[in-house]
Order: sequence, then C-alpha cells, then structure tokens
Amino acid sequence: MAAITRLLSGKPLTVGFLLSSLIACSSAYYRAVESIGFHKRDILVHRVEKARDSQQEAKEQFKTTLEKFSALTGFKGGSLEEKYKQLNSEFEASRAKAEAVHNRINDIRDVAAALFAEWKQELGQYKDPALRRSSEKKLAVTRQRYAQLIAAMERAEARIEPVLSTFRDQVLFLKHNLNAQAIASLKGELRSVETDIAALIKAMEASIREADAFIRTESVA
Repeated sequence: MAAITRLLSGKPLTVGFLLSSLIACSSAYYRAVESIGFHKRDILVHRVEKARDSQQEAKEQFKTTLEKFSALTGFKGGSLEEKYKQLNSEFEASRAKAEAVHNRINDIRDVAAALFAEWKQELGQYKDPALRRSSEKKLAVTRQRYAQLIAAMERAEARIEPVLSTFRDQVLFLKHNLNAQAIASLKGELRSVETDIAALIKAMEASIREADAFIRTESVA
C-alpha cells in the first residue's frame, strides 16, 4: 500500500523501498490470516498445493505444445499462417503456465522464510528445555523437508526456460518464413525438443511427488 501511495504521489521508488514495502505487505497479510486461525504453516501447505497444481497444469500444456509442434513437422498443405497462429497460441499458453509456476514457487519461498524466522525466534520463549529441544528438532525436520521440496521445484523450473526458448525461436522463424524452410527447421529441432520436454516432464513429476509427500507429512504433523 505504501508503494502505491508513493507511486501516485510521483515520488521515485527505490529497490530498497520496494522490497521493504513488499515485506511489509506480506507481514500484514500473514497477520490478517493468522487472526482468523490460518497460520503460516497452513499457508505454506496451501501454497505447496497450489504450486503442485500449477506444475501439473504446466506439464500438460507443454505436452500439448509438443503435439502441435510435432504435427506441424508433417505439414502437407493448407494455410501455414493458420498453423503458425495455432502454434503461437500454444507457446503463449506454455509461457503463461511457466510464469504461474515461477510465481507459485516464489510464494512458497516467501511464507517459508517467514515461518522459519518466526519459529526460530519463538524458541527463545520456551521455559521448559525439553519442549524447546522438541520444537528445535521439529523445526530442523521441517526445514529439511522444505529444502528437498524447493530443490525439486527449482530443478524442474530450471528445465522450463530452455524449452520455452526453443519454442520461441521456432515460432518466430515460422512467422517470418511461412514456407518449406520453416517446416524443415521444425523437423530439425523436433528430436531435441522431444528430449528436452521428456526431461522437463520427468523433473516436474519428481517435483510433484515431493510436493505430495510434503503436504502429507505437514498436514498430519
């Protein structure tokens, strides 16, 4: 809110001010939802669920884009302009799904950082040493599970951009060369794209499994 007010007033926004404003907004949000009984741990699990669903949607979208890509390499006749529009539409859909995955992962990082900082701070409030040690152990286990989860999500996300880059190049080339040369270029890239998407799907499925495991353990903990 402060950033919006400053922007409307015409005052310059520094990176530091933007970051502090975002942190303040996140903190205000967490306080608001915690006031109705929805705590950071619940938010973390919820955001992991959302990220998992976004990865599943992205996985299916990349499969669809590959199918369109592959089908176009067998083009025999008709309107290449129309085929370009179809392929570009699938590319844009893939890019949107990739952006959604990226944002969901950032949302997880944000609440996890807030949760672990709060948890660590609250350890100092214990009077009973045994309870404090138990809570410390639980924090360490949760951190470890989270580290495994976020690493899997980052590995999957890292495989997205190379695929998008190849799709982007081929869509642009098709746009600028609606002829046999463009189709030949698509054919030449098909095997590489298939390999990259297979690796992406494998990484996404591994990430989705990690998310499911995290949700199960943290929901019953």
